[in-house]
Amino acid sequence: MKIKTAIISVSDKTGVVEFARGLQALGIKIISTGKTASLLKENRINAIPASEYTGSPEILDGRVKTLHPKIEGGILADRKNKKHIEELKKNKIEPIGLVVVNLYPFDKIISNKDAGLKEVVENIDIGGPTMIRAAAKNYENVAVVVEPADYGMILEELKKGEFTEELLKKLALKAFQLTGRYDAIISGYFSAKFEPGNFPSTMNLTFRKIKDLRHGENPHQRAALYVEPFIDACSIVNSRQLHGKELSYNNLIDMNDSFDLIREFNEPSAAIIKHTNPCGVASRKTIEDAFRDAYNVDPMAAYGCVIALNRPCNKKTAELMKGKFIEVVICPNFEKDALEILKEKKNIRLMETDGISKLCTGYFYKKISGGLLVQTSEFPELKENMMKVVTKRKPTKKEIEDLIFAFKVNKHVKSNAIIIAKGKTAYGIGAGQMSRVDSSIIAVRKSNGRGKGGVLSSDAFFPFRDGIDEAAKAGIKAIIQPGGSIRDNEVIQAADEHGIAMVFTGIRLFKH
Repeated sequence: MKIKTAIISVSDKTGVVEFARGLQALGIKIISTGKTASLLKENRINAIPASEYTGSPEILDGRVKTLHPKIEGGILADRKNKKHIEELKKNKIEPIGLVVVNLYPFDKIISNKDAGLKEVVENIDIGGPTMIRAAAKNYENVAVVVEPADYGMILEELKKGEFTEELLKKLALKAFQLTGRYDAIISGYFSAKFEPGNFPSTMNLTFRKIKDLRHGENPHQRAALYVEPFIDACSIVNSRQLHGKELSYNNLIDMNDSFDLIREFNEPSAAIIKHTNPCGVASRKTIEDAFRDAYNVDPMAAYGCVIALNRPCNKKTAELMKGKFIEVVICPNFEKDALEILKEKKNIRLMETDGISKLCTGYFYKKISGGLLVQTSEFPELKENMMKVVTKRKPTKKEIEDLIFAFKVNKHVKSNAIIIAKGKTAYGIGAGQMSRVDSSIIAVRKSNGRGKGGVLSSDAFFPFRDGIDEAAKAGIKAIIQPGGSIRDNEVIQAADEHGIAMVFTGIRLFKH
């Protein structure tokens, strides 16, 4: 495929002058539009304005520049189809073999929260996507270039003579991915703008691949990490790796769960995560105390853990990590001395987030066979006045603080989930059991007596009194749960028999 004519129409002008100069040196005729044409002419590059080539001026304030048979026909004609070639000759249309287009920066415009709807609408590209799709559809005859990063490679291939079929397919795929992403972002913007609070009838999602991972959940599975277009809070995806070996699929999942948990707390706090569940959480006056006490909840389970801190990792905290097998530490940042200490461990991954923010709002997605489940991600923030005391005994002020702490931890533990806490430390975590009684038994066993005089949180109501009886055996003095069972009276009666204070929240915390 010998290229004689190219069209260049770009919003991002990066490298376009040098690229066009290279095309001109190869004897390729250039058609261009608007500001791109002006820029090329300023740099003494012979670019024919699209309006001059088509004989039709740009109209409607530039909304219509390239929507013309002489351009679209030149791009879409099949060079092997005699009828197409005859029609090109009849209509004095030149075959266009190279389409160089990138689009109006719609995503950047809507990232500016001050942008008005009129400005947003004017940044919806029409002619650009049309030319890109036309070229990609006719990839056997047309090379389509949508990224300035590809300019050098394209010039090198042109110097060789012809593009390979493999390269043309690769360029076409990249083009379709670009227009698909562009339309998905536009669709998402207008869904939020015109139907706020509603689930759209069609869910168009777009994610850009950041990198391939070593393997998936297991070594025989392949995996990759993708990022969504807009992230309105710090997250593991936009965190920075300062040290250590490559992150794995499982590392990223545990990092996400630990980070979501730790930003629940305002006080210095640490969470130790293993296989998506916490095995220790603590809030203290200093981050080093929080880490020490969270880790010591269950040192055996913490072997090979992910650690999340909601304060910078300082020297004292880093020294406490010596001699421990830790996969990842994620926190707002690392103090210089702490970084030097932790870097002595060759493989430990050290991740900075530059800050701690509340959980992002929006949708939570879960893939199932043949479909996608979508739900909102918000949870009510529990406050003391939202707790309904249902027992004869009321919780003390200290117990209320621990109940709120346990409730926050409970949100991030797989169901069925029971949390035993005391002194803002989660000592007993019963996670992922089919029976709530089993979760209670595990939480009691894990607490190893340290929860005596403390509190218990349940992610859903107790269907029977047996869970309360297990809590009483462990010396639990206060319980927080949603309530709502048909046997609530029986459960409340059990709590009264044991002298346990109980509050209902009306908020269920299932996590699957």
